[in-house]
Amino acid sequence: MATGTRYGVDFRAALPADSADLAALLGGEAQGTARSMALRLEAVARDPASTVLVATGWNGAVIGVVALSRHPTLSADRPLARITALVVAEEERRNGIGRLLIKAGAQAARAAGCDLLEASAPPGPGAAFLGALGFHAAGESLVRPLRKRGEAP
Repeated sequence: MATGTRYGVDFRAALPADSADLAALLGGEAQGTARSMALRLEAVARDPASTVLVATGWNGAVIGVVALSRHPTLSADRPLARITALVVAEEERRNGIGRLLIKAGAQAARAAGCDLLEASAPPGPGAAFLGALGFHAAGESLVRPLRKRGEAP
């Protein structure tokens, strides 16, 4: 898993202590309270096919999150990793945090044996952002290969 510091931002697995920051970051009533977020994080932590990585700023507050879920498909020999959440705090956008979260998520997916990273096609500038990171349209989704051609699994 990709952890460590890049450009003054720390990347690591989400912890139960991040619940309040994640609830605020994901926002809206649908995301609920810090307590409900803690319960969701606990459920995701129990699922070996799920990964949640956070980016934290200089003060330790969560400023970004990427969540992945891995599953087998009928169209490939190896599992696919799907981005289920990708959010960067509004005041931190356009600082490269999203790009680094995608990179960290891709590294985690590769380490878990996945060959493809998939995301829902977001409206507006989100699709252009993912396109700039190597994602291309595949039906209703955007996908990006995780291995170079000819690279052994």
